[in-house]
Amino acid sequence: MALEGLIITHHAQERGGRYVAQLEGESATGYLEWEPAGEDVRIATHTVVPRSIGGRGVAAALTERLIEDARLQGFRIVPACSYTAARFAEHPEWADLRAV
Repeated sequence: MALEGLIITHHAQERGGRYVAQLEGESATGYLEWEPAGEDVRIATHTVVPRSIGGRGVAAALTERLIEDARLQGFRIVPACSYTAARFAEHPEWADLRAV
């Protein structure tokens, strides 16, 4: 999904990381946080998009970036976040990336 004017960056943190979404012309940012869970597994813990930028596909784009990185880097995902879990349910083609 390409959302015009959206830039997603990944920021490694001490234990895990955060994907941050910035829409052009907006001060609010959305994010998807993850924590490591053993070898090559990441737990998607939170997806947060403020109301001011909600309803434009930002959360979906964050999740798709996580999926893209999982395919490129070879990790699997535990969708602990309710939004990420719902997206996994909508996309059976992602089943190979789901860690149980």
